[in-house]
Amino acid sequence: MKRIGICVAAAVLLALAPLTASAHILAMVNYESKTEEGLHAHGIKDHGDRKEGIAVIDVDPESKTFGEIVVDISLPPNLVGHHIFYNRDMSKLYVTALGQGWIYVMDMKVLDYKLKKVNVPGCVVGEDIIFSGDNKTWYMTCMGSGNIIVGDVETDAIKSTISLPKPYPHGIAISDAIDRILVTNTIKHDLTDPGETMTAVEASTGTPLTTYKLSGKPSPSGAAPVEILFVPGADPPLAYITVMFGHTLWTATWNPQSKEFDVAQAYDFNGTGSGVPLEIYFGPKSKRMYVTTANPGHFHIFDISKDPAKPELLKTIKTAPGAHHVGFTKDWKYGFVQNAFINLKGMDDGSIKVVDLESEKVIASVDTLKNMGFNPNCIVLLPRWNHLAGH
Repeated sequence: MKRIGICVAAAVLLALAPLTASAHILAMVNYESKTEEGLHAHGIKDHGDRKEGIAVIDVDPESKTFGEIVVDISLPPNLVGHHIFYNRDMSKLYVTALGQGWIYVMDMKVLDYKLKKVNVPGCVVGEDIIFSGDNKTWYMTCMGSGNIIVGDVETDAIKSTISLPKPYPHGIAISDAIDRILVTNTIKHDLTDPGETMTAVEASTGTPLTTYKLSGKPSPSGAAPVEILFVPGADPPLAYITVMFGHTLWTATWNPQSKEFDVAQAYDFNGTGSGVPLEIYFGPKSKRMYVTTANPGHFHIFDISKDPAKPELLKTIKTAPGAHHVGFTKDWKYGFVQNAFINLKGMDDGSIKVVDLESEKVIASVDTLKNMGFNPNCIVLLPRWNHLAGH
């Protein structure tokens, strides 16, 4: 596998152009070396020094080049690259980092795979990024410094900082219709001191408002709410929250009279054989909701067409330990489940499972990174194929 740096050579781009035009589905995956324990557990030979990068992989199970790495972009080995996000029109891509005080930005209109480094002063352990409805402003949670950094999408200049009343912000969602941002209080980066709340912030002013508990257990519950996402088109606005160590799904429903959120537990994974719920996605017309659970690794399909506040589990599909992010094709033919959760023991499989969304079965596995001793940390498809699925 040929490695290329941040500045991609013109010759490589010229060589790539015909493949990009003919390949069926290309995914962008950031990866890092497995831990020594993880390598031994999977019977993989140690590849030496720690490595990080972003790989562009052909993930189409019908392609002759299925599983091949098309482009490999090297990243600093101490970056701890974490999540990948598109802005609302997928013209720009953002990569957050747990280990350094900056983000990387890629211009997807040019698609030359060059990364622009953007320093984010005052941010420690960068986590999630969301974008305003007009695609002009981005908001990034900083789990280590307990704040939200607000940036300009066009220039990526930092506009302001929002200090939060609760530590360890992680998941973040925005509803322009009600001028509210919701942010979860998750856990310290060393996985100690788990939180149990989310906080509502007035988006237009950056003013923190009400904090809501997301656990029915006595405090401290150790629930660790993690990701949060508004259901597209829901009236009144309604957001789902995955509660990682509480093993539950919660809803936050906007109350127009009180101008507050009514929170309630919507689904309990305890006793189902699935635990550590992480990511949330929504299907066409918000009739389906997809949720991943990392332990032992499942992809869940819920029906929310009758009542978004009362999800009905339709099917649970076994993927692999660490089921985390999912890339969806625009035609809703495939979902690509990335199976690795921050290199944690027992949740670090390293594969990408291809789910046929019509048959609701795993039909293939991309083991390229896994076999090389790497864990994929996040996956998105290139804009030509990618559906934002509510994000």
